[in-house]
Amino acid sequence: MNPIRVIIAGGGTGGHIFPAVAIGHALQRLAPGTELLCVGAKGKMEMEKVPQEGFRIIGLDIAGMNRANMLKNLLLPYKLLKSVWDSRKIIRDFRPDAVVGVGGYASFPILKAAQQMGIPTFIQEQNSFAGKSNKILGKNAKAVCVAYEGMEQFFPEKTLQMTGNPVRQLICGATISHEEACAHFGLDFRKKTLLVVGGSLGARSVNEAIIAALPALVKKGLQVLWQTGKSGYEQAVKIAAPVADHVVVREFIREMDAAYAAADMVVSRAGALAIAELCIVAKPVIFVPYPHAAEDHQTSNARALVDKGAARMIPDARVKEELLPEILSLLQNEKEQSRMHNALSQIAIRDADERIARQIIAHVKPSNA
Repeated sequence: MNPIRVIIAGGGTGGHIFPAVAIGHALQRLAPGTELLCVGAKGKMEMEKVPQEGFRIIGLDIAGMNRANMLKNLLLPYKLLKSVWDSRKIIRDFRPDAVVGVGGYASFPILKAAQQMGIPTFIQEQNSFAGKSNKILGKNAKAVCVAYEGMEQFFPEKTLQMTGNPVRQLICGATISHEEACAHFGLDFRKKTLLVVGGSLGARSVNEAIIAALPALVKKGLQVLWQTGKSGYEQAVKIAAPVADHVVVREFIREMDAAYAAADMVVSRAGALAIAELCIVAKPVIFVPYPHAAEDHQTSNARALVDKGAARMIPDARVKEELLPEILSLLQNEKEQSRMHNALSQIAIRDADERIARQIIAHVKPSNA
C-alpha cells in the first residue's frame, strides 16, 4: 500500500489536541509512511503543543462565537468564509487522501472545504451530545467515530463507528507505581491523595471551591494535588502556603500518568478526554461539568457515567456548597469507591486511537500524489 496523506484538523483545548495527536501516531504505526499535516486556530494552544509531538501544523484565522460580547461577532461570518477559502488552498497544496476533524474552531472550515472538493472526511465526535458543526458535517462524512451510545440522534446511523475516545499513550501505557508517583510530587504515599483538575485551561469555580475546602481537607489528613490553570495559579500558591506539606499546586500537570497514579480520588471537569482517561485509570471521581460548554455537553458526558454508577456529579452552580461534603462522603464510602473502579474499568476503551485509524485507512485510497 502506498503511503497516505492525511490532514487532522481541530484544537483549542487539550480535549481536542491530545486525540488529534493520538490518531496521528496511530496512523503512522498502522500505515508506515503516512504523511500528516495538522490544522489549528492561530493563537490557540495547538500551535505550541502539536509541534512538540513532532507534527507540522498550519494555523487558520478563525474563532468561535463570543457569547459575552456579541459585538465581537460582527466579523465572524467574514472570518468563517475566509477560513474556508484558506482551507481550500491548504488542501490544494497538501493534496490529502483524507481529512479528519477532532473538534475545535479549525475543524469546521477544513472539513467543509474538503467535502466541497470531494475528499473523504472523518469526524471524531468526543461528546455524548454532538455540536452543531459536527451535525452539519456528519451528513457527508465517510465515518463518524463516537464514544457514547445513542448517537444516531445526531448522525446517519450507517456512518457511526463505536471507537471510544483516544487517550494518550502516556496514560494507556503508564507503568509508574503509586509510591513512585507520590515521590515525584513530594507527597506521602501512605496518605490519601485528592487530584483536582479543571481541564487544561483550569476552572475558576472548582478552584474557588477547593480554596474554601482546603482547611477541612487537610484537617482530615487528605493530600491535594491541584492543577489550577494559569489564571488561578498565583492565588492558589498563596492560599496553600501554610499547608504546603499537604498541598502541591501546579499551573499545568504534564506528567498526568504520575498524577493519576498518585491519586486515590479525582475532582474533574467532564470533558471527553478527561472522562476517557479516568475510565482507563479507573479512579473514583466527582465531576463538575463546565456549564457553558456548547449544548451543555459536559453535563451529558458526566451523566452517562453517573447513570452507570461510575461517578458522582455536582452542578457548577452548587460546587462551592457541595464539593467538600461530596469529597468527604466519597472518601468514607469504600464500597462505592470499589463500585466506581469496576464500572469505570468496564467502560474503558484502550485502543480508540487505532480503531479510528483503521476506519480512515479502510476508506482511503492513496492518491500517489
